Formats: sequence, structure tokens, C-alpha cells
Amino acid sequence: MELLKKLILLSLLMINASVAGAEPRVDVTKTPVSLTDFSMGYFIDDSQALTYQDITALPFTPTNSKTTLGTSARVTWFKVILDNATGEQQQLFVHLPHAYHVRSVDFYQERDGRLVDQQSLDMEEIDDDPLMYRGTAVYPLTIPAAQSTTLYLRSHAYSHQWFAVEVLDEQTSRRALISIKTDIALLVGMMLALVVYNGLLYFATSKKENIFYSFYLISGLVWIALSYGLIASTFDVYGSGVFKLNISLITMPIFLMLFMMAVFETKRFYPTEHRVLQALLALLCGTLIWGLFDISAALKPASSLAALMMVVTFSVSISLYRKGNPLVVYFLIGHSFFVLFNGIAVLFYKGIIAHSYLSSHGVGIGIVLEALTLAFIISHRIKILEDIRASQEELKKQAATDPLTKLYNRRFFFSEADYLLELAKNRGTPLAVLVVDIDHFKQVNDQYGHSCGDQVLVSIAQTLKTHSRTKDLLARFGGEEFVVLLPEADLQEANRCAERLRAAVQALEVRVNDNDLVHSTVSIGIAEVMVGNEGVEAALNRADKALYQAKHSGRNRLCVETPFIAEAQPG
Repeated sequence: MELLKKLILLSLLMINASVAGAEPRVDVTKTPVSLTDFSMGYFIDDSQALTYQDITALPFTPTNSKTTLGTSARVTWFKVILDNATGEQQQLFVHLPHAYHVRSVDFYQERDGRLVDQQSLDMEEIDDDPLMYRGTAVYPLTIPAAQSTTLYLRSHAYSHQWFAVEVLDEQTSRRALISIKTDIALLVGMMLALVVYNGLLYFATSKKENIFYSFYLISGLVWIALSYGLIASTFDVYGSGVFKLNISLITMPIFLMLFMMAVFETKRFYPTEHRVLQALLALLCGTLIWGLFDISAALKPASSLAALMMVVTFSVSISLYRKGNPLVVYFLIGHSFFVLFNGIAVLFYKGIIAHSYLSSHGVGIGIVLEALTLAFIISHRIKILEDIRASQEELKKQAATDPLTKLYNRRFFFSEADYLLELAKNRGTPLAVLVVDIDHFKQVNDQYGHSCGDQVLVSIAQTLKTHSRTKDLLARFGGEEFVVLLPEADLQEANRCAERLRAAVQALEVRVNDNDLVHSTVSIGIAEVMVGNEGVEAALNRADKALYQAKHSGRNRLCVETPFIAEAQPG
């Protein structure tokens, strides 16, 4: 075993010799000490078994103090050489601000080739460890005057090796530890507000896209809060149990697929694109099941899967755009942001590009920008549906109303009258009808023309509507004839209503040209519906007979038709 170990070390030396150069050193002379961007070295321990004694003999590859090495560097050693050229000792604090997402980290402090301190931080057994504070590992060290200290850091990551080192003095360290992740809290807060809003929309509309979008948002905000340390700094929780929340990185695209299928109605209108999305959804669901059993392994191909998802969804969106879908252009805009920023993040997580705020926060920025665009799509779709509904209501209204007077027509009157009759039966309330006819209306048409006759019709219709009760049902039956259904009105109440209408029309003056005023009158037939014994149409026939009597009695008057009830004959 010892021989095998030596052979492994020798091969590692040969592999890294070509990339190893002069070891970078960090000067901690200047005060205040606030070093967040400097050079250090790294060594990937593929065997995951190297010790401190083994690693000191190996060459380290230069890198930046903020680095990412992808998923193939689960155990990585970092080397920082600190030079104190002052005449006084330096009390410093080494911060690992992303320690919340690793399995463990070990600190080895070496001076003059001798190990002077060793500390270990296991996230599975944190138990109020003084080295951990709000997601940041804090290692204190003292560098004597005019001396150097070499610090070895062993990082064991669950999945991606995403590492950062900061060297701070005491005052700067305190400020860094009490700082709030305002940017991340803002992103999470925005998404949480969208979750609540769309949850309410779902309960109001029962649209599936609202609930899929809400779950997409929840997955996104959980991943953002987890990956950028908000959960760790707020709840002070770590370890594999918390790491499993990275499953949200898989559920997020699943709910995005479901949202696309629902909002674009791909199953109904775009079967080819629907099958493509279904295939990708099946792959994502398989990865999700895998992640439930081994999240670390499932996350290893996550970057490649994310790239595939972006290509497929973008291609489907372009296809829907070419087929004329009115909403997909907004999805393309938002998804372009998502693809752009997530593409940058994928390159960062794979270790291809260097650390920057944009690269390290690319996923979060992309998620939020797309989430805002999806919210606009939902709102715009609601507007489209409301416009369609309003258009349908307008068509229904046009089908139910007389185009000239805007009163209800005969067809609508009878359908509504049947309902009011049933209501009167159930409540035991009376119901009456009026038949109203304009007197000598033919003379108006003959004398002033049909356009003036139409003007008189409209004016009388509005007068009847104005002086009717709110609950009355008023309709034009054709020509110069109108009918009024009076809920909760017996003959006495019907007479009062009819007289009010007759008097209002008599007082009406309609100017048909610059010089002429037209005065009109109406005759009205009245009948009370025998609720339970006849229909509204039968009562209208009786009211029409009463109208005939009013016409032959001189017009401009009311006439009541009382029902004939046969007397019982003695047996």
C-alpha cells in the first residue's frame, strides 16, 4: 500500500509539474487588511485520500482567490502564503464565504515548514462550531512580525467546487460578518411576492399555468436562497440535509415545461412541439427521481442538462413564434435573458470562465428576469381572455337587444320572463305585464319620414326605460309596440306604473328638425299574470286585448284585462 501511495504521488507530481510555476504570495502589510482578490494555488485530489504531509510536497496550480473548478474537483486543496513584513504581529481572519455549500473544510497552518495549527469543520456535525458564522467559515490566525505563514485549505464539496478565500483584519471581518445579503434578499422577496400573487390568481381563475408558474417561482427562490447563502445566513443550517434542497434546480425546469405546455396550449394546437417538450420533461423527471436518492450524483450532469433544456425550449419557442402564437414573443424575450445569464453561469460552474458577480450570480439573475417576463405573459393572457370574454358578452348583448332602441328584444324577453315567472311562483309574489303601443305612429313616419320616426322611437324607448322600475323587464316587440314585465306588481301597482309611463310619454317633446316638435302618446294594456295557472305569453295575449280596448276608447289611456275564472258549478 505504501508503494502504491508513493506511485500515485509521483504521477501527480509529473502531471502538475508542467502547470506549476512560482508560488503566489499575499502581502498583508498594508492596513486595514481587506484582501478579497489575490492569487493562490490549488491542487485537485482525485484520490480524496491525500494528507497534509502528502500535499506539502506537491506543486499547486495558480488561481484566483475566487475560483470555480466544476464537478470533477470534489476534494481540492488550496494554498495561501501570507507575508507579514511589518515589525508587529498581525491578527488576521481567513473567511470562506461559500463554506455553507461544502461538506467539510480543513485548515492547516504552517510556519517555517512546521505545522503549528490544524482545525476541521464538518458541516454534518456543526454543533455551534466557533469556526462557522452565518454561512461563512472564519479561521483566525496570528502572523508574527517579519514572518510568513502558509495556509493549506482542504475543501470537500458535495457537487460543484465553488470556492472563495478572503483575508481580513478584525474590524473588516466584523463588518463582513454582520453584512446582509441585500441583493439576494431582494431577488427572493420579489419572487415570493409573485408566488403569492399567482397563487391568488390560481384560486380566482383555476388556470393551470398560474399554479405551474408559482411552483416554478418557489423552486427558483429556494435555489437562489440556498446557493447564495441566504438560507445559511438566516437560519444557520448546513449539511447534506440542506444540500438536498438543490433538488429545486431540477424541479424548476420541470415546472417551466409544464407552464409552457399550459400557457401555449401545445397539446391542443402544437402537437409536434408538445411531444418535444414531453420528451424533455420525461428526462427531467427521471433526473428528479435520481436526485431523490443521490442528489450529488444527479447534480453532476445538471449543467449539461440545463444547456439542453435551454436549447430545446428556445427552439420550441422559435417554432411557436413562426406559427403565429401571440404570446411566445414575450416568452422569447424573457427566455433570452434566462439563456444568456444561465449560459454564463454554466461556463462558470464548469470552471471555464473566471469568477465575477455576473458569472457567479448568473442563474439567479436569469431566473428573476425570466420570472418577471412570465408574469407579464400571464397578465397579458388574462387581458386577452378578458377581451375575448368582453367580445362574447357584447355579441350576446347584441343578440339580446333591439339594434335601434337598445332595449331587449322579443327572444330575450321570453327567456328572462320564464325565469321571473318561476321566481314569482317560488316566492309567492304577483307578476304583471304591460303592452305599450305608440298612438298614430304611422302619421309621424308619413309626415316627417322614417329617420324622424326612428328618432321618435328611440326617445320614447328611453323615456319608458327611465320611468320604469329598476327591476322591470322592458323590451321592444317590433314596430311601435313595447312590453313591460313587472315583478312583484299586482293590478294596482301595475296601474300606477302604466300611468307613470303614459304621462311621461305625453310630456315628451321630440325635435325632428329646426322648426318642428313631435308630441306622441301611448295606449297601454294591463294584465296580471295568473302565477301558477298560466304563462307570460297567455297574460300578454290578455294585455293585448286590453290594449285593443284602449285604442278603440280614444287612445292615450290605460285599459285592464282581468282574467276570466269560471265559477264552479254545483254538482
